[in-house]
Amino acid sequence: MIKLKTIYELLHTSVEKFSNNIAFTMLGGEDVTYREVKERVEQVQELLLSAGLKSGDKVALLSSSMPNWGVSYFAVTTAGMVVVPLMPDFTGAELDSLIEHSETKALLVSDKLFTKLSKETVAKLNIVIRTKNLSVISQTVNEQGSKVIPQPEDLAAIIYTSGTTSKPKGVMLTHYNLASNACLCNILFPIYETDVTLSVLPMSHTYECTLGLLLIFSGGGRMTYLEKPPTPSILLPALRKVRPTIFLIVPLIIEKVFNSQVKSKFTSNKFISTLYGISFFRRILHRIASKKLMTAFGGRVRFLGIGGSKLHIDTETFLHEGGFPYAIGYGLTETAPMAAGQIPGVCRIGSTGPAMQGVQIRLDNVNPETGLGEVVIKSPSVMQGYYKNPDATAAAFTEDGWFRTGDLACFDKDGWLYIKGRLKNMILGPSGENIYPEDIESVLNQHVFINESLVTEHDGHLVALVNFDKEAIKARYEELMEDWEEKKEEWAKVRDEIMEDIKQWINARVNRNSRITEVVEEEEEFVKTPSKKIRRFLYDGKGKKKE
Repeated sequence: MIKLKTIYELLHTSVEKFSNNIAFTMLGGEDVTYREVKERVEQVQELLLSAGLKSGDKVALLSSSMPNWGVSYFAVTTAGMVVVPLMPDFTGAELDSLIEHSETKALLVSDKLFTKLSKETVAKLNIVIRTKNLSVISQTVNEQGSKVIPQPEDLAAIIYTSGTTSKPKGVMLTHYNLASNACLCNILFPIYETDVTLSVLPMSHTYECTLGLLLIFSGGGRMTYLEKPPTPSILLPALRKVRPTIFLIVPLIIEKVFNSQVKSKFTSNKFISTLYGISFFRRILHRIASKKLMTAFGGRVRFLGIGGSKLHIDTETFLHEGGFPYAIGYGLTETAPMAAGQIPGVCRIGSTGPAMQGVQIRLDNVNPETGLGEVVIKSPSVMQGYYKNPDATAAAFTEDGWFRTGDLACFDKDGWLYIKGRLKNMILGPSGENIYPEDIESVLNQHVFINESLVTEHDGHLVALVNFDKEAIKARYEELMEDWEEKKEEWAKVRDEIMEDIKQWINARVNRNSRITEVVEEEEEFVKTPSKKIRRFLYDGKGKKKE
C-alpha cells in the first residue's frame, strides 16, 4: 500500500522518473526541473557538510515560498538531518526562542525574514544560507560533517504548531510519517505529471508541505510560487496565467470569494434575493456562479482542496450545488497532516469524509445526548511526540496508544466524520450544558457588518468579540462615507446601535444556551495562525490581549 517509506526514496524516485519535467516555477521567473532539484539539493548539502553538520543535526528553514524552499527541505531531510520549518509570521522573539529550543545548528533563510532574527541567535549558528541563490550569509564553523541515507524510523522534521489554544509545541515527524501520508493522499486522489499547482499557503505549514510539496513531487507535477503575497489583485491574474489543476486553500480564502463575489450579488437585488431564497432557483444561480468561479480560477481545476479549519455551510452549499470540484479533508500537524478526506463529486456537506485508507479513527468519551466525542487517531502518520516535552507527549495519547486530537466530532451511519469544534474551546454553560463557540461564530460571521468574530466566556456569560467590516458599515450609514478616521464621533454614535442589532440578530438564530449577553468591538483584526485560525489564547473575555 505504502510504496515510499522515506523522503529520500521520494526524492530519488521522482527525479529518476520525471528528470526533465519542470518541478518548481517562480511565476515570472525561473523554472527548475526535477534533475536540477537534485543538483541543487547536493549543492546545499555540501554547504551544510562544510560547516560540520551531521545526521540528526537540526537545520531551520525560514523562508518565503520559492523553488529553493523545496530544495532546502529535501537537502536537509535526505542527508539524514532534521528540518525545522518555521512560520514566516512568527515574531522575531518567537523565532529566536524556537531556534534555541530546537537546538538548530544551521539556517536556510530568505532575505526579508533574516532581519527578524537577533544577532545573538545568528552568531550561534554554524552556517546561514540564503534561500534565494543558495549563497552563504555567514559561517562560524569550518570542518567536515557527514551524511547518511535516512531510515523510515529516523526523525525528518520538527514542526512547531501554530498555537491556536497555546504556545507552539515541536511536533516530531519521521520519514515514514511524512512519506506514508503523501502515499495515502495519492491513493485517495492520484497525482499525475500533467498536474499544475499554484501555492498560496505557507510552505512551513504541514498542510501545504505534505500535500503541496511531497504529494505533488511524488507524482511528477509542477508547483508554482508567487513573488508577492496572494492579495486579490495578485492572485486572480496568477490563476488565469497558471491555470492550476490543483489548488490548495484554507476556508477563509474561499469564504471571502463567496461572500464578496457570489452572495453579495444574489442578495443586493430584491427580485434576485427572493429567487435565491427558493432552493430550486438557488441551485441554478449557484451553477451559474460556479462556472464563473471556474473561469476565474483558470478553467482547469480538478481538485480544490480545503483544509485547516471549518468551512461555513453557506460557502460549502454553493460549491456543492454549483458542482465545483472541491474536497474537504481533516487532519493536524501531529498526523502529518491528513487523516480523513473526500474526493470531488462525492462530498457530503459538513463532513470531512471517512478515514483514509490505513487510518483508524474513533470517538472517545461520547456524550450520549449529542453523540459527540473526542476524535482519536491511529495511523502510520501519527507523530512520535513533542520535542523535549514528555508531559505534553504523554497527555496527547490514550493508554492504548491512540492520538488525542482535542477535536469534537460525530460520525454518520456510513462512518463519515463531522467535526463540531475544539474540546479546549468548549464553554461549560451555567446549567452544565456544553457550548461550542465555533458554532456561534459561524453564524455571527454571516452578519453583513461582521468581518470576523470570537465568542468567549466572561463571568458566566457569553461575549462576542467582533471585528467590523467597515466598508459594509460605511455603505449603510451615509454619515460615515468619508474618511473613517475623521468620522470617529459619528461612528461612536452608531456603534451601540449596531452592537444591539447584532446581539438581537444572533440570539434569534441560536439556541437558548448559546445566546450572547454582550457584543464587544475588537478594533484590530484578530491575531491568526498561518492557517488563518484565530489564536484564541491571546484573548480574554473582554477582548484584551493577555499579558
